[in-house]
Amino acid sequence: MRYLIKLRMKFFIKTFGCIQNTADSERIKAFYWDKGFEEIKNWKEADIVIINTCIIRESAENRVYGLIDNIDKWNKKNKSKIKIIVTGCLAGLADKDKTGKKLRQLKKDFPAVSEFMPIEKISFDIKPLRENNDMALIPISFGCSNFCSYCIVPFARGPEKSRKMEEILEEIDDAIKTGFKKVMLIGQNVNSYGSDFGETTLVSMGKKRFKSLFHKLLEEVAKKDLDKISFVSSNPWDFSDELIEIIAKYENIDRLLHLPIQAGDDEVLKNMNRGYTSKEYLDLVKKIRSKVKGVKFSTDIIIGFPGEGEKAFQNTVKLCKEVNFEIGYLNKYSPRKGTVSAKIYKDDIPMSEKKRRWNILNDLINKK
Repeated sequence: MRYLIKLRMKFFIKTFGCIQNTADSERIKAFYWDKGFEEIKNWKEADIVIINTCIIRESAENRVYGLIDNIDKWNKKNKSKIKIIVTGCLAGLADKDKTGKKLRQLKKDFPAVSEFMPIEKISFDIKPLRENNDMALIPISFGCSNFCSYCIVPFARGPEKSRKMEEILEEIDDAIKTGFKKVMLIGQNVNSYGSDFGETTLVSMGKKRFKSLFHKLLEEVAKKDLDKISFVSSNPWDFSDELIEIIAKYENIDRLLHLPIQAGDDEVLKNMNRGYTSKEYLDLVKKIRSKVKGVKFSTDIIIGFPGEGEKAFQNTVKLCKEVNFEIGYLNKYSPRKGTVSAKIYKDDIPMSEKKRRWNILNDLINKK
């Protein structure tokens, strides 16, 4: 008697962009495993290629387009039928457009793509297949409500939505049971966690915000049998005194805090819609240092934002020297279609000047 062996379908996943996308891809993998697929490392052998996209920077977006083009050419040359599914921010941007115009344009521009899948299709009920055996990535919120003028995230991922605290803690308990001793809480702005739950308002750095529940969540996590708890990203205007006290209280909370500044010049910060001044940022750093022993800071900086003259850039250099950042994630500004800055500001800093400034800051921060 002959037995027919049903071969498992194969999928390949490519992740671009931030750590949020990495966490999303861990759930995408689990979603396809549960459907009976097998993950492989060579897209040319796959039945389905899932591309988890980032459009924050032009370079990442171009790599997405390049991969789609390469798969399309391979299919035509080899008479293959590799199915392409695009998810992440590119699909999210189209999905959030209620007119349907952006989705129609994407389908027209990329006919080789079979589906543009919103990441929301992958539920948090799906337990992730974790890539990192050392640290578990735990999403605590999705989307962003801040609308920094240069950023496409609120348009691609929608307004901030916080996960229920008990759901987050349950996922952490599961990670601990499988051997994890380190976790990273992630969101576009972790320290505004719970603001969409309708908590009372407060005034922070002159900007009215909903009161965050992040310090309460962080304390519950810190009480668990974990060696290290990290979190990204934090916006300075939501960094409450309660949060500082919790960090100081629990030694298993990471002493390397990621606190994006983006620019050290007040006029540039205003045009970025960052909601704080350089002095307010420095005052916050000083306050944290006075309370948290051994604290160090990493940051994000955008170089060559429209209107950033030499004097404005030197203000950023000055601030960096004063803070003495441990790590700086430096990005040369490029306008993102659909953002406020792309609509109202001219990209007036030459790329050669952006590169020069990048080298100065990289030498100052990352080559100590």
